[in-house]
Amino acid sequence: MPLHAKHIGWSRGGNLVLDGVTVEPAPGETMGLLGPNGSGKSSLLTVLAGVEKPDSGEVLLDDTDIRSLRRRQIARRVATVEQHADTELDVTVTDVVRLGRIPHRGAFGGDEAADTVAIERALGHTGMLDHRHRRWHTLSGGERQRVQIARALAQEPDELLLDEPTNHLDISHQLELLALVSELPMTSYIAIHDLNLAAMFCDRVVVLDRGSIVAMGTPADVITEELVSHVYHVRAQVTLEDGIPQVSYRRAMRVAATHHAPLPRV
Repeated sequence: MPLHAKHIGWSRGGNLVLDGVTVEPAPGETMGLLGPNGSGKSSLLTVLAGVEKPDSGEVLLDDTDIRSLRRRQIARRVATVEQHADTELDVTVTDVVRLGRIPHRGAFGGDEAADTVAIERALGHTGMLDHRHRRWHTLSGGERQRVQIARALAQEPDELLLDEPTNHLDISHQLELLALVSELPMTSYIAIHDLNLAAMFCDRVVVLDRGSIVAMGTPADVITEELVSHVYHVRAQVTLEDGIPQVSYRRAMRVAATHHAPLPRV
């Protein structure tokens, strides 16, 4: 069974960050994590990755609690792509992607032939094969994100966790990057702000608000005018185009949060 969370509760600094969160994607599904700033999207990814341990509930990988697994075991199955990455080192694209092979190395090194195949495949998947010798600092923002995804793919994971991967990218690169992720043969969690992009590329979406899940389902079922009003406190028009929700926001029409009863918790 894919990486999933059951009844996760987690506090940080005395503040409740995640409250009874359960997410169970199907194999190969692209799951979008939506919600305003501070809703718990990035925190959920951190717990799913095993970086933070929940106070209650469990994160399961093949029905095994990841708290019982070593970091190397998790890293061979789960790869994470952060919002942005940078380095002061003068490294090439291949150097960065090779970092994804670290979980597969033992005390006496790794299988160089297997490493080469995995790196070549990852570069090919992300369209960066012809850029393998370029220096990191010569890459555009979109190219750097592709390299980070290639590094994650070189881990040969079954699960991919992406935290706002389209931040700071232009529209063209946003579309290219999410199309790439949605077509990968693995289960993916994507924390994302843009509702229209989530509707285009995610099989299902989970909407978080103040650490709790308030809606879950297909984008067409979840992304509604009522939800946008209640969760984001803005007025919007939502229309369907070929079954995909399209959200248009109304200028300077913020809705006061106190004027609405909360959506029922999922």
